[in-house]
Amino acid sequence: MFLMTRSAKKKQQAAAQMRDHMTPGTGVRTIGGMYATVKEVNDDTVLLELAPGVHAVFAKNAIGAVLEDAEYNRIVHGTETPVVPDDASSLTLDKGDEAPKLDLGKKDGAADGTEADETKDAKDTKGDGETGAK
Repeated sequence: MFLMTRSAKKKQQAAAQMRDHMTPGTGVRTIGGMYATVKEVNDDTVLLELAPGVHAVFAKNAIGAVLEDAEYNRIVHGTETPVVPDDASSLTLDKGDEAPKLDLGKKDGAADGTEADETKDAKDTKGDGETGAK
């Protein structure tokens, strides 16, 4: 007897619906991780174009995901669709919009002046390549 949980049934139905809505020209990923373009959809099979002029017949069940055009082009062709804002003024910085610069130096009042720190600083004064350098 074959038992399925409710969530597994929903996933299986969603996958079947996705496979039934494939159209020629759509980018897909097979369950084996191969990316291709749908050329022809039959009852149980799909004709995929793996590379220009290279076609292969796959079972519909072998289609793992139907991809959106932007995602397919990003993965296969390495092209990113640029995000263009409605207002071009957001691309430039005004003089008042500059980010404040960070001060990475020590503050005089923030550090405890212990003798251990002073001796450590004295040992670290040797530069690279000098005798006794770390």
